[in-house]
Amino acid sequence: MAKSATGWAWNIAARSLQGAAKSYNKENNADVSVEELGGDAWEQRFQTAITSGSGAPAFSAVQNYDVTNYASIGGLKDLTSRIKEADIEKDIVKGKWETVSHKDSYYAIPWDIGPTGIFYKRDIYENAGINVDDIKTWDDFIKAGKQLPKGVSMVNLPPQEMAQLWRMLLRQRGGQAFTEDGAIAVGSEDSVAVAQLIKDMKDAGITTRIELWSGGWFTSFSEGSLASLPSAAWMDGTLRAELPDTSGNWGVYKLPAFEKGGNRASNRGGSNMAIPSQIKDQGTVNRAIDFCLYAMTTPKVQNQMLKEFGLFPSLTTAYDADIYTKKLDFYGGQPVFSLFAEVAQKIEPYRYTTDTPVVQDAIETELGNMLDGKKSPKKAVEAAAQTVADRTNRKLA
Repeated sequence: MAKSATGWAWNIAARSLQGAAKSYNKENNADVSVEELGGDAWEQRFQTAITSGSGAPAFSAVQNYDVTNYASIGGLKDLTSRIKEADIEKDIVKGKWETVSHKDSYYAIPWDIGPTGIFYKRDIYENAGINVDDIKTWDDFIKAGKQLPKGVSMVNLPPQEMAQLWRMLLRQRGGQAFTEDGAIAVGSEDSVAVAQLIKDMKDAGITTRIELWSGGWFTSFSEGSLASLPSAAWMDGTLRAELPDTSGNWGVYKLPAFEKGGNRASNRGGSNMAIPSQIKDQGTVNRAIDFCLYAMTTPKVQNQMLKEFGLFPSLTTAYDADIYTKKLDFYGGQPVFSLFAEVAQKIEPYRYTTDTPVVQDAIETELGNMLDGKKSPKKAVEAAAQTVADRTNRKLA
């Protein structure tokens, strides 16, 4: 096994891996390093390296939706035998394995997930007489939103992010963008129901449309003009970093169900660790895999990543740590990580394909048309499905 191996990752993913490398190197007398890149820079460099066949790192973080893309063109090593040898399948939440799979093989080691919830401002809810325990369905959510005073929105429908919201809600219903045989299911009943919910929220007058991550978006929370944020566990790190003055005034509850007693779990985001197939030196490959398995399957390491950077592990053996039951000051003493751990184990699997980006683009466009009043929810998702069909060689389900 080679002593050294260098990997790539973006932003906080890189920083968390750098911390893991530090402890790994100390324990294994190794020299593993991780280069930090911006998200766009990583995408460009990694894509160029994979498609050109040279210049790739020994290992890299890879987004959920990228694994299939790169595996399908032979850019990633098949890690199935190494994963089975490590006997970790039982230790990862079931809903995660689909994201690292391509044609019944594993091409990445699972890392973080995005178990979902509704982050909310406690003072806004309390002043309006909203009790989160009464919000069990999306109808309840809309009803609660109508209690807010003028000038305060219950939820944001952010431009350029509607496809992400659609996918999160589709996964909550157990829906898929593609059938098992690859047909386009974007116009399914589940998809129509999701689009209808989004329209219902807008029609109820409880929404605003602010660009995500913008200054105005953060200000809306600090000033109290936006009450709720449907998102994932990793949003914790952003809120704490960007809105420290709001500490103690946040809470989290599960996504409301589509129907009474229905599923309240979904996923938004996540990443994995992969080995480019162009890395031929077996010693380097072995070192890279050994480090990735260490970083991804050591509970202490995973929980340090959660504590410092808000990266929620898919590793279920990590959930026994005290951090999950700890009362957090930022959330008014609520132990929110225990809620996310409960959600994580109920996440429905989602099927990514090489055409997932086409779906995202089509849904973004058509949901925008729907919100502009140009199409009904059913017509919008059917138009999105037809766009995907026109741009791919796939048939409509």
